[in-house]
Amino acid sequence: MESFSESYKAAGVDITAGYKAVELMKKHVARTRTDGVISGIGGFGGLFKPDFAGMEEPVLISGTDGVGTKIKLAFLLDKHNTIGIDSVAMCVNDVICCGAKPLFFLDYIAIGKNIPEKVAAIVEGIAEGCVQSECALVGGETAEHPGLMPEDEYDVAGFCVGIADKPKMIDGSGLQAGDVLIGLRSSGVHSNGFSLVRKIFDINEQTIHNTYPELDKPLGEALLTPTKIYVKPILALMKEVEVKAVSHITGGGFYENIPRMLKEGMTAKIIKENIPVLPIFTLMQRVGGISEHDMFNTFNMGVGMVTAVAKEDAEKALEVLKANGEDAVVLGEVIEGSEGVVFA
Repeated sequence: MESFSESYKAAGVDITAGYKAVELMKKHVARTRTDGVISGIGGFGGLFKPDFAGMEEPVLISGTDGVGTKIKLAFLLDKHNTIGIDSVAMCVNDVICCGAKPLFFLDYIAIGKNIPEKVAAIVEGIAEGCVQSECALVGGETAEHPGLMPEDEYDVAGFCVGIADKPKMIDGSGLQAGDVLIGLRSSGVHSNGFSLVRKIFDINEQTIHNTYPELDKPLGEALLTPTKIYVKPILALMKEVEVKAVSHITGGGFYENIPRMLKEGMTAKIIKENIPVLPIFTLMQRVGGISEHDMFNTFNMGVGMVTAVAKEDAEKALEVLKANGEDAVVLGEVIEGSEGVVFA
């Protein structure tokens, strides 16, 4: 007998829509399959067999995050196939800071009304993020929540597991004064600070289409640009030089995130003129009248990831990153001190 509940549908939950959404997303999930996957979607758990070959002490490293209020822009633009990239990026960009290769990812989508095509579009973005990070999408959950959220709204969260060999993990313990700080450029605002972004521009159905001389596309499109995923370039860099520390520049900007990569007694000295500040941040500071301190304490300012290497490895690190599609820049150096971050 076919699974269907007229009573549940009358209460606002259409389980047949869920089945259709699963069918529509299967082609996207298939793109993410890696050698370790030993189950398809639809079961009660996603099965993955990790390969520990060549590792002395395998360590599993996990990360979880959501997209935040950036998701409101997807509603306003009715564009749902990129927000999933942000969901993946916010997780894999965290675990790569430990030097962990992402293995698999699961998503959770809470939605007011399950429209299969919309859910499939969200998963399309999640799958794209997984492909970019060579991470398998092994499962997920779509929960229809009538009465809890408006029918046309949803939220997305993700969870990923990565693996690293403990002797090769990145933990900042080898940092010393004189080490060089290298910045990997961001694609835009990424996925943090959007409560302030929406306040600055008074984001609504009209203002989201505003144009500005600083931007090469309408405001909403510029802000919805997906978070950049740094997994492949960081893994490539680790093969060529000793990567001493890595920091994902997300919520809290420079002031909160860079100190997380430093050991006690170390400070990051940043040369301000070396920061590749993107036009969107200059625009936000101008329109919102935001102080420079608050900008650097909230946003990535054009740098999505910071890594530290020995001074003698800096040139090679830049070459490796360039060969892997990153136009990286020298941001400054590690110095002795307890200030966390100082600008020069």
